[in-house]
Amino acid sequence: MATDGKDAGPSPYDTYQTSLTTRYCSPEMARLFGQRSRHSQWRRLWLLLAESERELGIQTITTEALEQMERHLEVTDQDFELARAEEKIRRHDVMAHVHAFGAVAPAAAGIIHYGPGIFPCYHEIVGKRAAQWAQDLVFDLESIEHVRNGLLLRGAQGTTGTQASFLEIFGGDGSKCDQLNALLCKKTGFPACYDVSTQTYTRKVDLLVANAICGLGATAQKIAGDIRHLASWQEAEEPFEVKQVGSSAMPFKRNPMRSERVSSLARELLSKQATTANTLAAQWMERSLDDSAVRRMDLPEMFLLADAIIGSLDNITDGMVIYPKVIASRVQEQLPFMCAENIIMKLCAKGISRQEAHEQIRVLSHQAAGVVKLEGKPNDLIDRIKATEFFQPIWADLDDMLRPELYIGRSIEIVERYCGLEGIAEKKIQRYRAVFEKSGTTKLNV
Repeated sequence: MATDGKDAGPSPYDTYQTSLTTRYCSPEMARLFGQRSRHSQWRRLWLLLAESERELGIQTITTEALEQMERHLEVTDQDFELARAEEKIRRHDVMAHVHAFGAVAPAAAGIIHYGPGIFPCYHEIVGKRAAQWAQDLVFDLESIEHVRNGLLLRGAQGTTGTQASFLEIFGGDGSKCDQLNALLCKKTGFPACYDVSTQTYTRKVDLLVANAICGLGATAQKIAGDIRHLASWQEAEEPFEVKQVGSSAMPFKRNPMRSERVSSLARELLSKQATTANTLAAQWMERSLDDSAVRRMDLPEMFLLADAIIGSLDNITDGMVIYPKVIASRVQEQLPFMCAENIIMKLCAKGISRQEAHEQIRVLSHQAAGVVKLEGKPNDLIDRIKATEFFQPIWADLDDMLRPELYIGRSIEIVERYCGLEGIAEKKIQRYRAVFEKSGTTKLNV
């Protein structure tokens, strides 16, 4: 607090401030990640979204609304105070800033953030999740290919990378040193040598390899975690042998042990990236031998772990079972919540503010959720909507809105486009097709 006896509110000296912004980083970088820059960028994105939607025929977005949004793209101190007060009520920073933007651009208040969901969630089909897994794996493949294609040879550089010993051998003819390395590259299959080396090639190369391989570990852990969640919901199940035992104490259990194994192996693989980075960072001058012992373990084990993970994922996905009826049952339970965003959109199309519609349905949704969670009764959100006069403009549409297929968006098209026979993933792995066909499905040892 101020020391002059006046209650002037908290002083900047009373609360923690990072020394990164007060002492070390540039003013430009500090401003870039400051609150004004961040939230002003939200406004610019909301304007771009609204402009694009209007260009595609959404007539509820008026020219006046766009003009008001454009005039208030910079978040002012007053806007921040309004958003801060609103967030204390909403407990949601995006909605707080939507409200603050709408206050200075009232003609746009009903269409800010028009389209993206905030509270309700559309149904995510299993195939769409799998397509996301596939895309992440393709990213890993591309990263590994990029690093592999960029690997060069250290070559004959001498003990400290100066080529002094080879220069002496060739009688001071430096061109012979270059010719020697060219021959070595040709014989070993490398495109060239690194331009600069010391006693070793730079350990930065090891880190580039580790980043690519360990990225696969992060993807694998994500996939395995999703499968374990799906198994706990009984929507999906990994292969389970006829005589496999899920638990020594509970004979009914069918643990997703293969996915659990992937999670465990991936956790270890992820740790290799950190040790490889530390090995590079700890190298002294031209080279110190404290890299030797850890590289003997980390480099081989990195690839062994990746191999075990890929084989396990191959085995899991080849025999994975999906239970559509269980999924359908869970969808029906959540369908009233899923349709909430569509209700908001229909109300907006009839001229009602998005923020007002969002608040009305938020209140009813929480009441319905309380009935489900506290009383164990069916979801009665639709009945509550039908009994609330605010929603009268869309009452006639409600029954038609309770069709599950309305809430998968373009999932089928997205999956087919990426994972179909002529899809992006298929084209990416085509060069490896012969290897896949030759190897077959991985058989786990245990």
